[in-house]
Amino acid sequence: MNKLVLHGRKMYGGVAEGRALVSRQGIALCAGTDPFTGNITERGHELQGQNIAGRILVMPYGKGSSAFTKFAYGLWLAGNAPAAWIIRDANPQTALGSVVMGIPAVTNLDQDPISAIETGDWLRVDGDKGIVEVIHYWTKGRRQLAPQRLIITEGGKSNS
Repeated sequence: MNKLVLHGRKMYGGVAEGRALVSRQGIALCAGTDPFTGNITERGHELQGQNIAGRILVMPYGKGSSAFTKFAYGLWLAGNAPAAWIIRDANPQTALGSVVMGIPAVTNLDQDPISAIETGDWLRVDGDKGIVEVIHYWTKGRRQLAPQRLIITEGGKSNS
């Protein structure tokens, strides 16, 4: 099975898999997210109302000041942190935010992650190696790389 692999630089180590949530706009954790729910609350943001908890957040940069890290910690404490994030243009807030939340983070990729990845794609982020794998394309207009599915029915019989 072919998969798209992007190579970049480690911001914080670890490995995570999950569904991508892609933003073409920066996200302000301190004024734009609710740490108790994980919802993006920034008015007018393209992802307003979306939930980042457990997702692989792909964004161009983080917006805000030192309070960005405080809200990153709040998301982590409440169990609403993303599983990992991919930042096109890392800044001190996103670097420290990934450390505070303890999530894999990759930046400076060889392809623009905002263009190469779409919301719903299944990703594997290896922060230690600086690698992002697009394992399964979610959207209908793109090639599908769905893993084979084994469906187990009652009695343990496979119907695939």
